[in-house]
Amino acid sequence: SFQLSARGRWSTWPAFASGQTVLRNHKPCCAPEERQSSNKQTLLTTPKPRYLEQLESYLRKELQSLDLTKKNSQELKLQPYREIFEFFIDNFKTYKPLLSAIKNEYEVTSAHQKKTIRALEPLKAMVTTVSEECTRQILALQEKEKDEINTLKQEKQHLLKFIDNMKEEKNSLQTQVEHLQKSVAEEYARYLNEYGARKVLLAKLNDMHNERLEMTRHQVQDVKGEDVVKLTLALKIARQDLTKAQVKLNTTIADYGDVVPRRDFESLEKKYSDLLQEMKTLQKDFDQLHTEYETLLEIHRETAEERDNFCAELQRVQHNCTPRPNWAKCSEVIPGGADRWGCLAEGKTSDQLVGVLLEEIGTGALREINVFPGWGKGDKVPVYLRHEGEVKNKKLTKKDVVNILKDVWREKIAVEQQTGKRSGLPEFFLSYLQKKYGDAAAMEWSYTLYENMRLCRSNHVLSSFYDILTGKVGEEQYHGQNQLISNLQKELAARDSSNSGSLTSKQFRQEADSFPLKRKESIQELVDASRCKLDSTEDLIDYISLFKEDEEGNAEPFVAKLRTQYVREKQEYLRQLKNKLGDLIEVNADDLKTAFCTIDPDIDDQTLDTYIGLAYQGRREQPDQEAVPVETALERLLAGEVRRVGPSPREGSTAGFEGE
Repeated sequence: SFQLSARGRWSTWPAFASGQTVLRNHKPCCAPEERQSSNKQTLLTTPKPRYLEQLESYLRKELQSLDLTKKNSQELKLQPYREIFEFFIDNFKTYKPLLSAIKNEYEVTSAHQKKTIRALEPLKAMVTTVSEECTRQILALQEKEKDEINTLKQEKQHLLKFIDNMKEEKNSLQTQVEHLQKSVAEEYARYLNEYGARKVLLAKLNDMHNERLEMTRHQVQDVKGEDVVKLTLALKIARQDLTKAQVKLNTTIADYGDVVPRRDFESLEKKYSDLLQEMKTLQKDFDQLHTEYETLLEIHRETAEERDNFCAELQRVQHNCTPRPNWAKCSEVIPGGADRWGCLAEGKTSDQLVGVLLEEIGTGALREINVFPGWGKGDKVPVYLRHEGEVKNKKLTKKDVVNILKDVWREKIAVEQQTGKRSGLPEFFLSYLQKKYGDAAAMEWSYTLYENMRLCRSNHVLSSFYDILTGKVGEEQYHGQNQLISNLQKELAARDSSNSGSLTSKQFRQEADSFPLKRKESIQELVDASRCKLDSTEDLIDYISLFKEDEEGNAEPFVAKLRTQYVREKQEYLRQLKNKLGDLIEVNADDLKTAFCTIDPDIDDQTLDTYIGLAYQGRREQPDQEAVPVETALERLLAGEVRRVGPSPREGSTAGFEGE
């Protein structure tokens, strides 16, 4: 069906030059762009060869006639191209051997590939079967483990009930033992009384028997008769002896009338010494109470002055300032209505409520923004925000942001433990996003996370990460707080001997009292925070739930109070340091060490050197050479991990109490 040109030769296309010209211009080393630029205009005006048009027409008709919905549609589609290639080979006699060899090689390769695919078909089915079998086995194992877990839980409940019954039985037996001991003691006392009465009765019986014998003997003697002279002499001598005894008795009474027995004297002397010692103790306590009373009077006077000043300031503020806003109106515009606003505003001051309202407004506006303007690539721009042009907003939820930041912390801690080197958070934050989301999308995630952290200041996870990322707070402070919370959780678990997850209020207070540097007010705040969700009649505290977080990373009131006290104690510590430095504008290392040792006598040399290094960050090699401003040193210490090592002296604690 295909024909040659009218002159009996294949027509050339494009037909703008002779064969010699075409051969001369078609150089293998010549770039296609060079040939294209010179012949572009001619190609647009030169028609295609007739044979080429016929081949293309035939190909279109064959492709249109195929049914491409069948399973082997690709093989059917390949057949028209195979036929066109065979027509091409048959008409080009010169290149026919080469083109035929190429075609045959492609056919052999295609057949080999089909054979390989057919051989792999059973393996595919086998893999599918094995996958289904493994899935069924996994489901069966999970079901079996679920039954075993339920059985173990039931057994645990049974054992707990058995332990409670044993404890009740033990208490009952203990009560019976105490009752029996009391009965035995009463019986023993009654036996002793009866034994003494019997002895007294026997003694009386013996005396009566002796008296009867004596009376019988005297009666016998009276019957026999006695010598009157002898009796008279005996009576005279007895009267003389009685007179001497009476005189001696009167003399003794006159001489020793005011004398007491030694036993009574020693008893009175011991009692006197005890009373004297007690009087000295009471006098010492009285002096101490008198001193404290004078101190309290001074504090009361200063407090009264502060109260008067505050009252005057309050009157001035009430006169000059606007009325207190009606915060309940915010529930009409906040998403979630009055219920959500009530949860957000619970227990917060007006300043905190302003922050909450700004955060809600900011996050609402952030969800409406589609792109962020880039900060540029200057040296002053943080490395994780260096970008030119607009950046897409990922529109993440607070839960997503919290999960990503927690994952960043976990990854950073794992890498530092593995390498043994501490890396900066900004650089690691950027490398983490590039590794997880790719270089192209890293900036989109970085800008989105940064804006969410900047606006959500009430969330501890976001605010702490933002402060460390921007350099306001040192990373050691974050790890220090987490270590404090982890240690307390371990101590509570160690005190829970029954592993029930609960402690009594007394046990919890004893564990809280183990903080040697906390005041009684702080300990009471922790106890109150642990019982905020309990009724007044409940005594067991579920200490495990105190350390839980919700899906947005918000901690329970107990952990929040721990973190608040951590920051407050650190600020109080640095306030005492500032008061000790006095009116100094600049401070050198020696003066700073002296101030630290004065307000914290138990501080060790290593900790002291660490604190001095924080204050003199720019001159770590020779901090003794120059002085730094006091405010600068305090700001650096406030950003780092600084806290009291030992209890403060009495003067410092009194001053701190008054200041607070």
